[in-house]
Amino acid sequence: MRDPKFSANGDDKVEVEMGESKAKANGIDRESLISRHNVLIEGLDPEHVLTVGNGDFAYSLDLTGMQTFPDFHDQSAAWNEAMRHANGNPVDAFVAAPTVNTATMSNWAWHEMPNPENYVLDDAMTEYQTARGTVSYPDRYAFTAEGQVAEGFEAGAWLHANPHRLDLGRIGLVLRESVSSDPVTDPARITDGTQSLDLWAGVVASSFTFSEHTVTVETVASPDTDTVAFRVASPLLADGRLAIGFSFPYGSEGFLDTGDWFSVERHTSELEIVENGRATITRKLDNSTYVEEIRFDSGTLREVAAHRFELTTPADSILLTVQFAPDRSRLAAVGSFADIMESSRASWRDFWESGAAIELVAEDDHRAFELERRVVLSQYLTKVNSSGLLPPQETGLITNSWHGKFHLEMHFWHAAHFAGWGRSDLMERSLPWYLSILDMARQTAARQGYPGARWPKQVGPDGRESPSEIGSLLIWQQPHILYMLELAWGAGTPVHRTQLLERFATLVDDTATFMGAFVEERDGLFHLGPPVMPAQEYYDARTSEDPTFELAYWWWGLEIAQRWRERTGAARRNDWTDVQHRLATPCVRDGRYQAIATPPYLRRDDHPSLLAALGVVPPTPLIDPETMFATLQDVLQNWDWSTAFGWDYPVMAMTAARLGHGELAVDVLTREAVKNRFTEIGHNPQLGSLLPVYLPSNGALLAAISFMATAGPDATPLFPDDWNVRAEGFIPWPF
Repeated sequence: MRDPKFSANGDDKVEVEMGESKAKANGIDRESLISRHNVLIEGLDPEHVLTVGNGDFAYSLDLTGMQTFPDFHDQSAAWNEAMRHANGNPVDAFVAAPTVNTATMSNWAWHEMPNPENYVLDDAMTEYQTARGTVSYPDRYAFTAEGQVAEGFEAGAWLHANPHRLDLGRIGLVLRESVSSDPVTDPARITDGTQSLDLWAGVVASSFTFSEHTVTVETVASPDTDTVAFRVASPLLADGRLAIGFSFPYGSEGFLDTGDWFSVERHTSELEIVENGRATITRKLDNSTYVEEIRFDSGTLREVAAHRFELTTPADSILLTVQFAPDRSRLAAVGSFADIMESSRASWRDFWESGAAIELVAEDDHRAFELERRVVLSQYLTKVNSSGLLPPQETGLITNSWHGKFHLEMHFWHAAHFAGWGRSDLMERSLPWYLSILDMARQTAARQGYPGARWPKQVGPDGRESPSEIGSLLIWQQPHILYMLELAWGAGTPVHRTQLLERFATLVDDTATFMGAFVEERDGLFHLGPPVMPAQEYYDARTSEDPTFELAYWWWGLEIAQRWRERTGAARRNDWTDVQHRLATPCVRDGRYQAIATPPYLRRDDHPSLLAALGVVPPTPLIDPETMFATLQDVLQNWDWSTAFGWDYPVMAMTAARLGHGELAVDVLTREAVKNRFTEIGHNPQLGSLLPVYLPSNGALLAAISFMATAGPDATPLFPDDWNVRAEGFIPWPF
């Protein structure tokens, strides 16, 4: 174990030039490392959906290389069927085989239903009695046992579901047995289906047989624009039995649904043939509009039904690019299919050659190869889904969860790993969004009687908080922006550090000002008092006090803010120092930390987040390493693992590694558990079809690996002694 001391100024980190960690001649053969984990899919499976994209735009596809069989991947229908078989019991439905939607999503594409009642956040408030008086929190969000909005909670339901992320439309193959027959909707009609993802190039190649003819499709996304491109080849094109279809839904308020395919009359899709080989479809849904530009090297595009269009060609192959934009003025010059293919290859090669890399080899331990596979696939998935201008939703740009909104308590897991892997620029792309909602965060704090800025839990791009009986009372998202900025500082050059200070110093100060005021002084100590919901969301917020993780995180967040003040030439704030010195220590019973300091003290289900107090959080004066190790052992032996989530395993691994136990960290990361399974594609399903993709797990895994890569003596890798581990380019986490 490293010496559990903390630096007073936080500047004892390794200086690394941004982007300097290129693969070296005598270093890891990165192309071989990545390519040995290329994805190969053989046959139909509703769980297998690959995605191409660039962090702000993504296109998810089925075995055909396009979005040909949406019913086979209807996630909502699969969940409803699982619930039917489980007699309406969600717990039993969680273990059903997952299904993943195919969708097309962008970070700018959002929709809001009409609001004839003019609901505002004040309509969803409940008053809480606190030490500072009566305070209102937006928690009025509830449903009846039959799934209907509870009476009096209508405003909360509308605000929770709006705005929601849009599915920009489906682009799929239209297969017919004859020119005049209806399109085939049963995927069992295709045979010999195979599909591969070339991770080094970001290209998907698909092949299958239909009506005794082979169909091949190459699929690739632009690294710079909201564009997806295809090369489709088959004799079926020329004889009219194969076409390219485009279809568009209305927005949906459903938890799982990316679109409403039945409300045909509530939106419009207008086709315009601009010139030979180029057309646009203009979309309007209430106050949301966007345009789809289609370019093709041969053929004819026509409308076949409301919101449905088909592209046919007399040739036996077709090159196709499809670009999406909020309006015509923002359509970019994207070039040809070949141009996009080349730019994708160059972009992904640059990604894999930048930052860090790690090889895990063990002769008689299959866990090494499996963990390496998960790490490589998680890098691809987080680059595609979690490196954009907005914090991502938990299911990324693949499918909707919580109406497509993002959870700020998960932003750390989505993005912090980029800094540890020497790719801090990808994490930093989403941090300016906090500046865009800073005034709203200040208003939230003021409404609750505090100075500074309080960050919400669940939001859309506008930053308006979503009513929730749990989310509005969480606090562990508050220090996240401070920690991510500190990681960016640790990975930055002197010039970049100056830029960070100039841009974010005020935000840091406002964030910490709220934290310093939020604590409640009592009996000579400062407490995190009610109402407060711990990260382990199974407690009564009205009575919970001093959650272990949040106490340590509060100390660390204030320490970061103090360091930032010193870096700007200001003195440490005495009031924050006082809070740090007199912050309550976590509750200990029978030699182990408890989750909270009030009854029931500890439940052994959901997130064992108390372990994050030493692991995710570096050593602080509040946490004793020996007591934390006893707590870790107790959790490993006695927790209800069926209830833990995917990011919990990396949390435990970081705690084990922080305490010097590399073998134990690997044991935890590879533990066989229902929510610690990684599919062939790298997805980590959590709750059946309710949450079949869960990007916090992928990001948390990468965070743990980057932490372990420098957690050994003299910043060496900390893994089992008999493993051959080669690591390069990692940025040490704070120790």
